[in-house]
Amino acid sequence: MRAVGFTPLSSGRAFVNPDGPRRTAMASVVSLRGTSVTLPAVVTVLLLLMSVTTVQSSQGDKEPVYRDCVKQCIRANCTGARLNGFLSAQPQYMALTGWTCRDDCRYQCMWTTVGLYQAEGYRVPQFHGKWPFARFLCFEEPASALASLLNGLACLLMLLRYRSTVPRQSPMYHTINAFSLVSLNAWFWSTVFHTRDTYLTEKMDYFCATAVILYSIYLCCVRTLGLKRPGVSSMVGVLLILVFTSHVSYLTFVSFDYGYNMAANATIGMVNLLWWLCWCWQNRRTLPYWWKCGLVVVLLHGLALLELLDFPPLLWVLDAHAVWHLSTIPVHFLFYSFLIDDSLYLLNTEKLGVKVE
Repeated sequence: MRAVGFTPLSSGRAFVNPDGPRRTAMASVVSLRGTSVTLPAVVTVLLLLMSVTTVQSSQGDKEPVYRDCVKQCIRANCTGARLNGFLSAQPQYMALTGWTCRDDCRYQCMWTTVGLYQAEGYRVPQFHGKWPFARFLCFEEPASALASLLNGLACLLMLLRYRSTVPRQSPMYHTINAFSLVSLNAWFWSTVFHTRDTYLTEKMDYFCATAVILYSIYLCCVRTLGLKRPGVSSMVGVLLILVFTSHVSYLTFVSFDYGYNMAANATIGMVNLLWWLCWCWQNRRTLPYWWKCGLVVVLLHGLALLELLDFPPLLWVLDAHAVWHLSTIPVHFLFYSFLIDDSLYLLNTEKLGVKVE
């Protein structure tokens, strides 16, 4: 749907051929898509942060046709009486999520550029580091946002089941509850980020995801070492807090380096994988449920490889990242099944005075 009051770009523009330096003249421009958006009338400090969109250059946003379209759209629609028209016509849910008139111009001009690429038979480009997604209401990436929400609900459902099944006296009870809260927080910010990609939401999504991996290492440490040697798990916990603080500080105050962030998460993820697998192998003859833990950690790391597919979104909604998030939903049920079995085992062995492995 065309935004009310928007003046579309009416003449064709030359654009950069992604396969070489040739420039091609376009005869027409496809119709613009989207809905009008403006800044909220009342802006708090949080909304100011959320209205700062992330900037990362890609092929699509480098195109002259895209840049010219955005400039013309902003000049024609985001000042004076037209801007006031947007303010009055903008849906409240768009205002609350920080969509601006400039953002909507970029959104519409993105589809203009995509249409030009497709008309010339070129591969769909990325814009500002992302594939083009069809916006649904205020959701920038509807499939990924829904998948993140479903992951969070699965985590919450299994946490409630864990609490109703495992007595508080179980040695791992409080550690697992804390891990669940860290995970729920991460899925909350993942949902928010895929709903609205801004400076704040992107960083919260990345940082909270790192926190989950680090806490999983701590959970493994408590289970393998801390029950017999609490001092060791305490020292590891302090070390992990320092690692997390340093990681966040570097990305916040030095450089938000996507390559570094990926390498750091891959490294700590591998530590988490190998530590859990070693414990599973060591207890494969004594714990009949060990396979659940082993399968979970292998699945989580294996499913992450779906990110390598990186294809343009199907129907402008479903991309590799959304497929990855959707595929992890069932893993929560298997993982908490392991946690319940193990917590009950630990409780029973503690009552019997048996040595914990």
